[in-house]
Amino acid sequence: MAGGNMQQLIEKSLMGWAGAVGLAIVAILVSFFIYKALIFLVGRFSKPTSVARIFFDAAAPALGVSIALLALNSVLHSVPQDLPMLAPIQNFTVLMLILSLSWTAVGLTSAIGDVIVQLNPAFEDDWKRARKVETQTRFIVRGLNIVIVLVGTGVALMRFESVNQIGTSLLASAGIGGIILGFAARPLLSNLLAGMQIAFTQPFRIDDAMFVQGEWCWVEEVTATYVVLRVWDLRRLVVPLQWFIENPFQNWSRNTADQIGSALIWVDYGIPIEPLREEFSRLLEASPDWNGDTSSVQVVEAGEKAIQIRFLMSAKNSSTLWNLRCSIREGLILFIQQHYPEYLPRHRAQLEEKLDPVSPG
Repeated sequence: MAGGNMQQLIEKSLMGWAGAVGLAIVAILVSFFIYKALIFLVGRFSKPTSVARIFFDAAAPALGVSIALLALNSVLHSVPQDLPMLAPIQNFTVLMLILSLSWTAVGLTSAIGDVIVQLNPAFEDDWKRARKVETQTRFIVRGLNIVIVLVGTGVALMRFESVNQIGTSLLASAGIGGIILGFAARPLLSNLLAGMQIAFTQPFRIDDAMFVQGEWCWVEEVTATYVVLRVWDLRRLVVPLQWFIENPFQNWSRNTADQIGSALIWVDYGIPIEPLREEFSRLLEASPDWNGDTSSVQVVEAGEKAIQIRFLMSAKNSSTLWNLRCSIREGLILFIQQHYPEYLPRHRAQLEEKLDPVSPG
């Protein structure tokens, strides 16, 4: 009799689970078709650069998973609740649903940053404000994403009673635990606070040209804890945000991207300066890299064997200035070689004839 009852119970459970699995498969397939139809409609009736499309594209993968989990969760709550192992499976699907919704929220939050950046393009006459808005937006979005992840993880963990019990016991020793956690998280927290300070004080912005730790670079990416700098030779320099708070650095495009640079040439004392000044002006006028602001020729040093002439010039940004300096230097050297080769730097020596001592007669 007991064996028969057990067999009937097993058969009932199997039949119940067979129906539940069938409903779950149907629900997942329906949610999949709904997701695909949504992708088709959005792609058909919206432009790739529209605000709605940007939000949808950012959250589409997570949204598809969330729709499937919602359908699965509704099926699991509609089947008979006396099925064996149903409660753990329900808890697992709810946990996955919470995580997928957090994933969706992170995608939507990131899209907010993309939309704000798109609505504030970096036009030539308004690039400063656009970079400021982009930098602040990136910092705030990453901060919101961290909050969303922490809240989603906390809500997901609170689904388990064992975690609640552990949390209750930890609160009793929160004094020592808080001190230990504070020391352990100090680098992360200091970088987060430094990021907020940089976001609002704006010592640098996205695409700013900078000179950091002996490297000529541009700000490529700003995260919640570090900055990625693109060096001129395409290397990447990753610097913690806290470093920018504690150390000096050069920002070559803080208020304007225009820069002044020089080309230094050593020549002999006998060279005439005025022809060099005229050739320098001619080279600048012929160069498309010169912005027409600064032009100066000065003898800045007189050494024991030669003099140093500084040719000062300006350009619209650091990259253009580098090319201008190199081309002007090459042109001036060629001019000296062609017209005043005898005045190139050289070592002078004086020969003295040594007389033999007169022999005593």
